[in-house]
Amino acid sequence: MTSPSTDGASRRHRAVVVGGGFGGLHAVRALRRAPVEITLVDRRNYHLFQPLVYQVATGALSPGEIAVPLRHIFQRDRNVRVVLGEVTRIDLHGRQLLYRPAESDHGDDRGTLAYDSLVVAAGSSYSYFGRDEWGTLAPSVKSIEDAIEVRRRILAAFEAAEIETDSARKQALLTFVVVGAGPTGVELAGQLGELARDALPRDFRSIDTRAATILLVDQVGRVLPSFAPALSTRAARMLEDIGVTSLLGHKVVAVDPDGLTLTDSADDSVHVSARTVLWAAGVHASELAATLADETHARIDRAGRVAVGPDLTLPAHPEVFVIGDMAQVCDASGAPVPLPGVAPVAMQQGRYAARVIANRLDGKRTAPFRYRDEGNLATIGRKRAVADIGGVHLSGLAAWITWLVVHLFYLIGLQNRLLVFIRWTVSFVNRGRGARLILSGSGAAPEHPAAAAAPRLSTTATGSRAR
Repeated sequence: MTSPSTDGASRRHRAVVVGGGFGGLHAVRALRRAPVEITLVDRRNYHLFQPLVYQVATGALSPGEIAVPLRHIFQRDRNVRVVLGEVTRIDLHGRQLLYRPAESDHGDDRGTLAYDSLVVAAGSSYSYFGRDEWGTLAPSVKSIEDAIEVRRRILAAFEAAEIETDSARKQALLTFVVVGAGPTGVELAGQLGELARDALPRDFRSIDTRAATILLVDQVGRVLPSFAPALSTRAARMLEDIGVTSLLGHKVVAVDPDGLTLTDSADDSVHVSARTVLWAAGVHASELAATLADETHARIDRAGRVAVGPDLTLPAHPEVFVIGDMAQVCDASGAPVPLPGVAPVAMQQGRYAARVIANRLDGKRTAPFRYRDEGNLATIGRKRAVADIGGVHLSGLAAWITWLVVHLFYLIGLQNRLLVFIRWTVSFVNRGRGARLILSGSGAAPEHPAAAAAPRLSTTATGSRAR
């Protein structure tokens, strides 16, 4: 499985891209017309549109509508090869990486890929701030498997409440807590509010789903802290309108099967009884970032991101680019350049890395990377959203339409755009959710003790971060 390493003028430049997310995808797309041989490595065989994963978790969309097979995307690009595997080590001095085939039963590295240029865009995962054991009790919505598991827990909680006779246990089953008041947490809480108040009331006989309690918890003092204060205030008001209560200035200190414990600024603690806790607070870079930092003695920040230069390359290794959530970009003096952790940053960095590689082959220099701010968007629910685009603040219907258009534009594949547009149109008309199936995703987190009390439905189905 080793790439050819034949030297000589006849061999084309070998570019290896790790990760098929936004950064890696745009790096490959920008390189495919250059005189290079490209290998894209990912442990998944698809590109996932992460900004809409939470809609899978709340039954608004199906997994196949926000994911596209990588081989399909590049089927016409003969110089692009896709390798399904998980990168375990990067040998910077030998200019090769080691990977484990995704479907291999062996635990050791069984594949190597040599490179002349390397783009590492392995992304990040949600951070539990040193309490990784909370992950089984408070799952995140970073992957399709996560989304299917979260959807199962949400719907199973309503099913369990339908047959629960004890009022306290019923209230706990109908209490949903989202930790993290950034865009993902706000959008997830908003979708839960609409699910409980619009989509489910007519489906149940013993419970009123509109009585569900939905809490949005964060240590910060306002929702959407990366937005202008006025937009944060409007977003909080919109959340309140659909039944979401914001518990700001509260820190999570414990998560247990019966709920979570919070403390406020005065160190007063309170236990919230909730059988469904969802996590959307903070991210931590892929472990590959720490590996690269160790080998190059580069600085690594609290989020696990490795320091890279103005051209996005590692110190002393100009052939290695690190982009997206893995990279802490620094200026010429070594000072960190603050960049938001959003999809447009990764996309622009992917295109930039490709441009540097192509320019080097042509003997050209490339100016340092500069991020072009494309604005912030967050949707709260039906005709409710906030947007900050070029200093112009929008809220309500205008922001919601802008959010729809932007996400449809960035979604990969014409078929997926049409399917999502149709799904959103139908949901807007009938206020329903067409993907409310209780499934168990492979690789999902272990079953929550509370969900075990709910009836388990066995279903089989087949099917085909854009701020």
